[in-house]
Amino acid sequence: MKIRLLICLILITGLFSSCKKWLEVEPESEIAAPILFSTENGFMEAINGVYNRSTESDLYGKELTFGTTEVLAQNFSMREDGQNYRQTSLYNYKHGEFIKRKDKIWAGLYNAIVNCNLILENVDAKKNIFSGSNYAIVKGEALALRAYLHFDVLRLFAPSYLRNPSAKGIPYANKYTKEITPVSSVSETINLIIKDLEESKQLLIADPIRSAGYIVNYPLVTDTLKNTEEKSSSLFLQNRRHRLNYYAVCGTLARVYLYKNDKVKALQNAKEVIDSKKIPWTAKSDFEAFEDSKKDRILYKELVFGWYIPGAAKEIKDNWFQSGTNGFYLIEDAADYIYEKATAGASDSRYKYWLSATSSQSSRSYDIVKYRRNPLSTEAGANLHYLMAPAIRLSEMYYIAAECSYANNPTVAVNYLTQVREARQIGDPLTINNEEDLLKELLKDARKEWLAEGQLFYMYKRLNRGIVGQTGAIIPASDNIFVLPLPNDEVVYGGR
Repeated sequence: MKIRLLICLILITGLFSSCKKWLEVEPESEIAAPILFSTENGFMEAINGVYNRSTESDLYGKELTFGTTEVLAQNFSMREDGQNYRQTSLYNYKHGEFIKRKDKIWAGLYNAIVNCNLILENVDAKKNIFSGSNYAIVKGEALALRAYLHFDVLRLFAPSYLRNPSAKGIPYANKYTKEITPVSSVSETINLIIKDLEESKQLLIADPIRSAGYIVNYPLVTDTLKNTEEKSSSLFLQNRRHRLNYYAVCGTLARVYLYKNDKVKALQNAKEVIDSKKIPWTAKSDFEAFEDSKKDRILYKELVFGWYIPGAAKEIKDNWFQSGTNGFYLIEDAADYIYEKATAGASDSRYKYWLSATSSQSSRSYDIVKYRRNPLSTEAGANLHYLMAPAIRLSEMYYIAAECSYANNPTVAVNYLTQVREARQIGDPLTINNEEDLLKELLKDARKEWLAEGQLFYMYKRLNRGIVGQTGAIIPASDNIFVLPLPNDEVVYGGR
């Protein structure tokens, strides 16, 4: 990857602060870096800056959560231009709007990666300025972010491991440099990602989330310190599920190992999250609460890791998920098919509380209200939690455990999936006679669970399965769909 533009580090005084400072770092001149990295707080602000950059709309603030990847998974109905996503839903990768979004995703992910590398280049030399476990946490999170971001570049822009592990992968940028980073194979890239994550996991043994005193709660705007998730005077050490914490690294490792088809290590890491009991299922009363002030639409307590996006609330309501059929929505037939309304879905709390029926003279459709905040606010709104874009859910750990357990213990595997269904108020027993049955049920439930979260496309790709259309039609698996074209500049100037 060539780095020719100014790299912006967004620095914020705390994860929940609305006050932003900007520092421009030119690759040709590193005069600003010594100033930034002269204090412990400077490193903390820098790592917060990477999170903040990642929540912009070109990355997890839209496109990689409820934008491009969801459209590719056929999870939204499309009318006319569909906010310029219609051609994306048809896999027209030569369409101008798709190219612009796709190229911004590539550039945005690598911009955040470069800033991780800037932190990692400086952190070891300044180890003596850190107090307590902060060195381990800063370095651990920077490594985890670098790996997490690279993994999504790989899942978008290279063939899957199952299809061809020796195929050309992506540049794994693990140095802060002006030089072009060579392309690694898919297998080599996966191993580099795992290397960073395993080192991060060891460092984050010091993570406060692992301590017995860590309190799981809803971090409200009105909270006093005693009610936050972690009793710490440092914002950097509070609300650890908003960051790549120890268990989020385990969850990412489970996801990556499964992509590599290493089911033993995927299961080990998924079970470490499950068995910790740190991330509980959301109470039924919180999910189904009638009053918005008592409602947890996003199932916040189940987030192993999430992106903090309170600033997106107005855009979500007014544009992306606006009422009616001008935004992202589902036609009635699609909603009924995805959630299996005629059978198990009739009692599914996701169907009842993430979708809101709306009618016109000619048709009936469903608004997707998963991210709605009422009354609208740039902060917590009236809900029980801040607005988050889910990154890793507890339920995904159960899906991974189910898939990885089946060969040795089918009963245990089915029980993992059953626990997710029971948490969503589905009591109907599953009929699973073989591994293929299990995979079909996992795909169906993941589609319900991950609606507007950006993960389903990757599951289809990992398994090399045809994408299921809105009412059941199968779009055959193909690298022409699963592998997004590289930006033209990478091909021309990067020699890809």
